Amino acid sequence: MNKKQIQRVLRIILPIGTIISLFFVPWLLVKAWILPLPSTVQGQLDEAIDHGFDGIIVYVDQGGKPPAFYASGWHNKELKIPANPKALFKIASINKLYTAVAVTKLVADKRLSLDKTLADYLPELKGRIEYADKITLKMMIQHRSGIPNYTDTFNYWAEPKETYEENLNLILDLPANFTPNKKYQYCNTNYLLLCKIMDRVLGYSYYDFIQEEILDRLQLKNTFSSVNDVDLDNMMSGYHVGHPYDLKADNVGMVATAEDVGIFLRALNDGSLLDGNEQKIYSSVYEYEHKGWVPGYQSIAKYHKNLDAIVIQFTSTTDTKLYNWNLADIIYNRTIKILKRKQD
Repeated sequence: MNKKQIQRVLRIILPIGTIISLFFVPWLLVKAWILPLPSTVQGQLDEAIDHGFDGIIVYVDQGGKPPAFYASGWHNKELKIPANPKALFKIASINKLYTAVAVTKLVADKRLSLDKTLADYLPELKGRIEYADKITLKMMIQHRSGIPNYTDTFNYWAEPKETYEENLNLILDLPANFTPNKKYQYCNTNYLLLCKIMDRVLGYSYYDFIQEEILDRLQLKNTFSSVNDVDLDNMMSGYHVGHPYDLKADNVGMVATAEDVGIFLRALNDGSLLDGNEQKIYSSVYEYEHKGWVPGYQSIAKYHKNLDAIVIQFTSTTDTKLYNWNLADIIYNRTIKILKRKQD
């Protein structure tokens, strides 16, 4: 379908105001949105490759049915290895769900308090992070702290930092973005600090706690703290538009299969992961779904109650203007429509 054909369709199916707004949207996104819906999930994934993704994985766990695995494109395009639905993938900010669960368990066990402040747990940051004595753990979990986001610092993703100290140093002594609890602003620094707080309270790595309380409990054998813990041949390659190299070796957070993320998300949503008061605490502080983005890797993890379905989507191509971020949303929503149509 060419540009003129798309314009004619839009005039028929959309209000005038919407048409005008869509002239400012890349035509690739419009085309992806209005194309006839494929009859199968696999057909939708194949279409996603036609839109420019190098690889895509979808995992579906729908109640009363065996889990379904889908993939299209490349696992490694240089070596011409086809996409593998059970490949490892960088899950990026989906890891915040695991962190929030770990904090919840420590709060329920009274080893942490949602009402205590950043300065209470990390007193060395008083005077280095504005309002450290007023920012509570609950505010950090909910992205209401006002702390500057280290990944928003100039040119961060050109050379991502790996250690707590390197990342924290990027925002020390900067003014707060707003007074604590007055606004919401997504901020990776909040979760960097929550992990450090858990390290200090536990006396060992917070990830070991996640391993014991979440991964081992759910028997998740394909979830890891970083790419340093895996065979890179099992990692899906990640690509960023305009960057010539595969990004899979960059160490930027947790790694998992779509299946492992799906099993975790099912347990989080059905209540089997959280005991007693933990469920009430978690529901009061954080969400039950998430998206993730790091260079080369985008992910979506959601539970759809009307379908009783966990649907995980991994796409392995990112871009600076975030067209692919929006395109991934379109592909995901069309996949949900296909599943709903099959159910109906």
